[in-house]
Amino acid sequence: MTKTFASAGDLAEKTVSFTEIGRDLWAFTAEGDPNTGVIVGDDAVMIVDAQATPRLAGKVIDKVRSVTDKPIKYVALTHYHAVRVLGASAYGASDIVMSETARAMVAERGQEDWESEFARFPRLFRGHESIPGLTWPTLTFSDRMSVHLGSRRVDLMFLGRAHTAGDIVAHVPDANVMFTGDIVEYKSACYCGDGHFHDWPATLEEIRAFDVDAIAPGRGDALVGRDRVNEALDLTADFIHSTYRPAARVAARGGSLKEAWDAVRAECDPKFSDYAIYEHCLPFNVARAYDEARDIDTPRIWTAERDRRMWDALQG
Repeated sequence: MTKTFASAGDLAEKTVSFTEIGRDLWAFTAEGDPNTGVIVGDDAVMIVDAQATPRLAGKVIDKVRSVTDKPIKYVALTHYHAVRVLGASAYGASDIVMSETARAMVAERGQEDWESEFARFPRLFRGHESIPGLTWPTLTFSDRMSVHLGSRRVDLMFLGRAHTAGDIVAHVPDANVMFTGDIVEYKSACYCGDGHFHDWPATLEEIRAFDVDAIAPGRGDALVGRDRVNEALDLTADFIHSTYRPAARVAARGGSLKEAWDAVRAECDPKFSDYAIYEHCLPFNVARAYDEARDIDTPRIWTAERDRRMWDALQG
């Protein structure tokens, strides 16, 4: 008997935490659901990742209003995935910022991703009727741009491919705090279905080189203190290596995707099976690792139909 598809059976509301991780820097977290960052400057607020719907974004806005009445001027989106971007309209921001690569991915596969994620995780898309359409940036950049919230500077940077080809981070130098999006997770499974396994570890080391005092990861607890930051980087790297290596060994000898699935489970289950969304992510992760090991550099576009075929083939 197959498992419930992806997170279709995950219907329980999560407990929200709103944690200050630096002066006027906050992490909105919810037990392994997608996180949102809040950067409060002298004269305005920047949101980092928007949530999946305006309804969920409203929960973030309520928390923002509990600490400041400054206007939300910017929404920075770390990548293109629907659960991160489709709530952006709720903030009424003057500008929405993405990397140029992320914008190109919205154009190439944004609608397919929306339909795919909607089927995978219906709880996150409650209130989806209020989504006005795909989220398009008003500002893009290639490698780096700085945004000034009064005297507070936020550096938005592309440090390398990882969770997607267009991931960015937001670094606040005056507090030495970083918002990493899904490049880093903490005791939550990495979703690698659109990832780049060969590049991801080096991108993690780029983050480590900043020697930050705190990070808000894409999922999982906010992390204050360098020991916890480094723990999250190490755990994420181990997850990436442990997923890719068994799949790559199978692909190298001409084995099947189902054999890769069995090999990855044998390696990852003992270490990560208690992580949030582990069972959800695993089939997509194995499929992408198997493809990359066969030199398919650009992740294939996931559609709701492809999701179901792959899930049934591996879980059956």
